[in-house]
Amino acid sequence: MSISPWPGNSTNSVLFLLDAAHRVEEEYLEAWLEGDRIRQSFSGNVERIVVPIAGAPERIPAQNLAPVLQLPADTLVVPVRVVWLKALDVKNTTPRIRDLLFGNPRHPGPAKARRILRRHPRRAKCISGTPATLAELRERLRHRLGTAPDDEQFVDFIAGQASIALDIAERRLRGSRYKVPRSVASTLRSRREFTAALQELSAASGKSAAELQAEASKIFKELIPTPQAFWLDVNYVFNRMVSSLGYKAEIVVDEADLLRVRQITKQHPAAILCTHKTHVDFPALNKVLFDHDFPALHTLGGVNMAFTGLGFLARRAGVIFIRRSFQDDPLYKLILRHYIGYLMEKHFPLSWAFEGTRSRVGKLMPPKFGILKYVIEAAHANEERKLHIIPVAMNYDLISDVHDYAREQAGIRKRPESLAWFLGYLRNLRRPMGQIYMNFGEPVVLDDVPSGDDRHALSKVALQVGVEANRVTPLTLASLATMLLLGSAPRALTRHELATEIAKLVSWAHARRIRITRHFRLDNEVELDALAQVLVDNGLVTRYDDGPEEVYAIAPRQHSVASYYRNTTIHHFVTKAIAELALLRASVAKTAPLQSFWQEVDRLRDLFKFEFFYTPREEFQDEVSEELRRYEVDWEQQLAQDAEYARRFLRSFRPLVAHATLTQFVEAYYVVTVVAAVTPHDQALDANDCVRRCFAYGRQAYLRRRISSEASIGKLLFQNGCKWIENQGLTAAGGPELAEQRVQASQGLRELMHRLQQIQALELPV
Repeated sequence: MSISPWPGNSTNSVLFLLDAAHRVEEEYLEAWLEGDRIRQSFSGNVERIVVPIAGAPERIPAQNLAPVLQLPADTLVVPVRVVWLKALDVKNTTPRIRDLLFGNPRHPGPAKARRILRRHPRRAKCISGTPATLAELRERLRHRLGTAPDDEQFVDFIAGQASIALDIAERRLRGSRYKVPRSVASTLRSRREFTAALQELSAASGKSAAELQAEASKIFKELIPTPQAFWLDVNYVFNRMVSSLGYKAEIVVDEADLLRVRQITKQHPAAILCTHKTHVDFPALNKVLFDHDFPALHTLGGVNMAFTGLGFLARRAGVIFIRRSFQDDPLYKLILRHYIGYLMEKHFPLSWAFEGTRSRVGKLMPPKFGILKYVIEAAHANEERKLHIIPVAMNYDLISDVHDYAREQAGIRKRPESLAWFLGYLRNLRRPMGQIYMNFGEPVVLDDVPSGDDRHALSKVALQVGVEANRVTPLTLASLATMLLLGSAPRALTRHELATEIAKLVSWAHARRIRITRHFRLDNEVELDALAQVLVDNGLVTRYDDGPEEVYAIAPRQHSVASYYRNTTIHHFVTKAIAELALLRASVAKTAPLQSFWQEVDRLRDLFKFEFFYTPREEFQDEVSEELRRYEVDWEQQLAQDAEYARRFLRSFRPLVAHATLTQFVEAYYVVTVVAAVTPHDQALDANDCVRRCFAYGRQAYLRRRISSEASIGKLLFQNGCKWIENQGLTAAGGPELAEQRVQASQGLRELMHRLQQIQALELPV
């Protein structure tokens, strides 16, 4: 039963704002109001004004409200609306094709509305928004502007407040998933902070305020989406379709995590950072959040994805498309900052891909600060407190994009996004690829938001988010299987050997409380066989079963693809891998083997600093020490007394993982150092030219088996190798001693490759 819109008789004057798109809605609201007035015995003065809001909430005809200027200040303004309930409002139902062709069922035309009232009167619900007096509304606007409003500003404000109040009331029927901001551009324009910032920009740029306002109108239209309930439903259908084309319908996610994140987004300004691996990430994320009645995410993305079709839908579902570059446009930056600040202030959750981390080699890469910087700047300017940045780790058994990533790493140009590209992308999804896993990490909470110009603070925040994302990334069967098969290459593993080695890694992970997908059960042979078949069907793994026992190996020319899946969880094994290599180095130390061990740990940590996130140096050393103590409590004392102990200890340090985790990176860096070594010492190394030459030499080195895998030949790997040698001071032109230093760097990596081969020999099944 509808709540009465009528106030008590203590109110002398009431103004009803009827949100009616046509005469049928107006008559229905009038009948409802009149019937309820009689029941409530209201005897005060009553005014009614029709203001169609729901059909176009961003373009409300506020001129209809001019008569309110003549009403007493204590007049109570009550907005009312008819809510048309359809199958869309029943759980698990969605828009139909006919709804797209014949109109939004939530806003029926006059004939359809009469038919509904005649046949299904229960589908029409009258609601009222929270009332306020004209005096209260005028004071709210005066506080926002910092000055007394004019008549036009006041009636616009009344219309906007009525729209917000009715949306809030309607969400009680339909849920929080339809919570969206209204009249954002006009609200921002009316804020004193925005007006003051515009005046400052006018003085700095020499442009008049009128010129800037005209430019701002274009930017507002370009930047600010207009999410609507119907298109949010359509977007949900689209997201559900995309995320289930090649994957099982159930997305694996912890319900307790979802409840925790939902409470955070209700109570605090929040941003959800997604570890972007594929274009399925955001459809899957939005599908899960819609299912659990989260407010619609405001996803920030590049304008390159706003192509025909997808751009139309995305803008009406809350996606904010940002220009690729706007460093030279201070007005655009100003509007973006105020817009993001407004969304955080109103607790509309933001989301974007963790920039710089959508690695073409699978692992989480050091982040860029683009969108994070803008969000931090906006929060800092708004003096927001308790900003919660929540990482969400997206993981998949298999990913259709990986073959494209492998081609990019081989130096083939990326195909630009377009409608034709997207349709092709959807076609590629139509093959079984297993399961999607979604894991929310602990939020990084900023009690006092730093300045966006503080790069050290930005770096620290990004590092924390990356560490938390890595921590909740689960091991999958695909990631472990590819890791083991790559580690054993070129040798194949029998079915029994593969299952045994996976079991060892799972046992190791359980002991360290590393997440494993909850569908991952080693005792479920049917599930293991099913995923093995998916790997074979997708051409990633080859199976030979004509002999006495099935054997598995990475398929020819698929090492780069396989390494992607291995790399998605590689960070869990890096600490152990470094410890193994350091032990082997200490075993040949002539003096002070323990000191040699820790020196090698620090050197390897530095070598891979462009590849992995680390905790601070002392904390990292504690992690290494803790890992070794799990095998031998007094390992440090024994190693300090006897270098040979290191090799004996290593034999018990199972499972060994260094060869399966780090070979690809060491070999790629070796290729870079060889290219540097053959470059004349008086010639500087240009990064782009160096990468080009690395491809040429890397392919030759693979053919001559100086490196063991095609996965070691990749653009990102070579780029990071170039960063490392630059960090070592080996890229600038120099004297004859530079040539020797470059050769030494190459020899050091070759020695490291030899150690990895020794560890592989120790670990391979007999």
